[in-house]
Amino acid sequence: MAELNYHHLRYFHAIVEAGALTKAAARLNVSPSALSVQLQQLEAQLGHKLFDRIGRQLVLTEAGRIALESAETIFDAGQELVSALKGVGETKRTAMRIGALATLSRNFQVAFLKPIVARQDIHIVVRSGGMRELMSMLDAHHIDVLLTNTLPPRDETSSWTAHLIGEQAISLVGPPGAKGRKPSLQTVLAREPLIVPTRENHLRGDFEALAERLGVEVKIAAEVDDMAMLRLLTREGFGFGVAPRVVVRDELDAGVLTEYGVLPGLKESFFAISPTRRFPNPIVGSLVKAAASSPGRQGRRDRAP
Repeated sequence: MAELNYHHLRYFHAIVEAGALTKAAARLNVSPSALSVQLQQLEAQLGHKLFDRIGRQLVLTEAGRIALESAETIFDAGQELVSALKGVGETKRTAMRIGALATLSRNFQVAFLKPIVARQDIHIVVRSGGMRELMSMLDAHHIDVLLTNTLPPRDETSSWTAHLIGEQAISLVGPPGAKGRKPSLQTVLAREPLIVPTRENHLRGDFEALAERLGVEVKIAAEVDDMAMLRLLTREGFGFGVAPRVVVRDELDAGVLTEYGVLPGLKESFFAISPTRRFPNPIVGSLVKAAASSPGRQGRRDRAP
């Protein structure tokens, strides 16, 4: 294979930074046609198309995203060489870009990231949002993995894998009661105001079916779609919370809240959605493997496209 022409790589990087071939050509003081030829030669040498044209806009392909990261690594290595010879060293870090559903438990997100938080060679970027927004970011290679407790809709164009990395039973939690024997789960459900997920969450339907089986008429104090808010309202005494134990783990450990029982038949599943790519981020695989083998993990199965 012929040696890589680093001038071509520099031109490619300039196009990405400028956002358009004509703007990059003006900055480099070359003609757009000459710059286009340089880009075509680089694509031919790498054997992959680096941009897709959408209207007048150039959008990086997956191969383009890999080429950009490699180009930046090469340019950073050059800078590190200069810095090292001047006695000022700097270590290049690999970006790990994670998307997380805005309503997802923060404790779960932290547990997923724990294997890499202390690594000096990894730069962590976490973005929160709705499912549609995050799936668009995954498709556009702006994030490497998506953490969610809800599977996104799938169609014939879908190209992703959902790794089941955690399952937790759903508990009823509330403030510590008087010392002595705790009341039964059925008694608490019938007596106390409850903070429950909204109807968009599958847990709500499962909970209502359980209440019907138990013959309990429950009192709903609040409906929330954000686990962080459910945790806060429960901690502040607005009612008893219906949530996975991981959501209120810190409060349970500190004795601020008490677990009154596990709600039979209810469970929350946690997924890591990874795109089907020729050049996957290797850190994603190691994180998924660590999460799937962590203590408390129940079973293992991946949902392929």
